[in-house]
Amino acid sequence: MKEGPDIARVAALVGDPARANMLTALMNGGALTASELALEAGVSLPTASSHLAKLMDGKLLTVASQGRHRYYALSGTEVATMIEAISGVAANAGPQRARPGPRDKSMREARVCYDHLAGDHAVAMFDRFVAEEIILRDDVTVRLGPVGAGFFASVGIDTSKLGLSRRPMCRACLDWSVRRSHLAGSLGTAILEKILAEKWARRPAGSRVVEFTPPGRKAFERLFLA
Repeated sequence: MKEGPDIARVAALVGDPARANMLTALMNGGALTASELALEAGVSLPTASSHLAKLMDGKLLTVASQGRHRYYALSGTEVATMIEAISGVAANAGPQRARPGPRDKSMREARVCYDHLAGDHAVAMFDRFVAEEIILRDDVTVRLGPVGAGFFASVGIDTSKLGLSRRPMCRACLDWSVRRSHLAGSLGTAILEKILAEKWARRPAGSRVVEFTPPGRKAFERLFLA
């Protein structure tokens, strides 16, 4: 076998339809029980348990116990980024729908990608940040631009605190529905947290969709898209 990471092993784990459905169900950043993931995957509980054991062994999932229940979640942002990127390839290579339904439209507009905002709004925001050098992007890295700290301070986000984390502050994440980048990293998380804290939008239970209220959409556009 050639040296380097075992891509084939990870691809095989993700490539099973039931496991792919489980991983996608956890892209909202939450945690689900084995029974809930069995429903998402359309398999029996014993079969789901077997799949979960393989995903755990492959380090794609983590598990936490609370009382009698065990809750499974994606093991981190790298796994979420991988699923988002694969979704983009699948959307491009798979059959095209002539008329996507309302749920698809909502997912395209704004949704959660693990712990940050994705969709049309997120891509437009990232483009604005790059155009105005709030964020600097080259072929390899994404980083805070010369006016970035001041801009985010003006909207109530302290980037100096975000910089203390081991986690990258800025990272480009390929958006599966737009097939261009949106902002991930601790800064992407902080923006999503602000949107929800300000009640500009809500997250319906069991869905990755981010639903903006009419006033919330205007506030978001004024601060992040204008």
